[in-house]
Amino acid sequence: MRRYTPEEVRARLADLGEWFHNIELEGVPTAPDHFLHDYPNVKWRTFAHAVPADLTGQTVLDIGCNGGFYAIEMKRRGAERVVGLDTDERYLAQARFAAEVTGQDIEFRNLSVYDVAKLGERFDLVLFLGVLYHLRHPLLALDLIHDHAAGDLMILQSMQRGASETAAVRSDYDFWEKAQFDAPGWPRLHFIEHAYAGDWTNWWAPNAACTEAMLRSTGFEVLEHPEAEVFVCRRTERPTPDGAVYPARGEARA
Repeated sequence: MRRYTPEEVRARLADLGEWFHNIELEGVPTAPDHFLHDYPNVKWRTFAHAVPADLTGQTVLDIGCNGGFYAIEMKRRGAERVVGLDTDERYLAQARFAAEVTGQDIEFRNLSVYDVAKLGERFDLVLFLGVLYHLRHPLLALDLIHDHAAGDLMILQSMQRGASETAAVRSDYDFWEKAQFDAPGWPRLHFIEHAYAGDWTNWWAPNAACTEAMLRSTGFEVLEHPEAEVFVCRRTERPTPDGAVYPARGEARA
């Protein structure tokens, strides 16, 4: 492992452009002036306890890895294999440098969540953090993770807006029943047509009930909700409204 001096780190950070993830490399912070103040450290501290402390022998997929903060943390917890995906080459270059400086063996690939089937493997833990609300097709993304990538646990983090409570929802309603749609706890996915917080890639803002319902409908059981934006889930069979399960892809339905 090569040891970088702080001066070398600062020079390389300048070459790699503006960072979103703040990671301390040889005492040098990569994003000291981040508007969210030491992100994602401030977020990580709110749910780190929900991630297994010992990942020895486990495989981890970090979808939307950005500068590599979470991928590095998973290796520090002993994960045998960590794969980070992103579609931004700048972020991938940053993540590779951060992994090199911290001495972590991590595979980074230029793939999106829609490409997870190309990996051809399932992972013990999938991290899907800060990605869902940037997607034009969020439910499809969850379907693909369920069908092709998740082996057991998934941790999802998404911007949440609207009511934090969840209403009791029946399995069906009469066509003329409308009041439930206005209940604060009804699952609601707010569509952002133009931009939000100056970011045109913010497409959706779910409320808590919507996030939980989307997870259930794509085959994930919510085990824990350790903080407002984070959901710890386990992969299960995908349910249908009648209580059965969907057939495997490619099988004909009866």
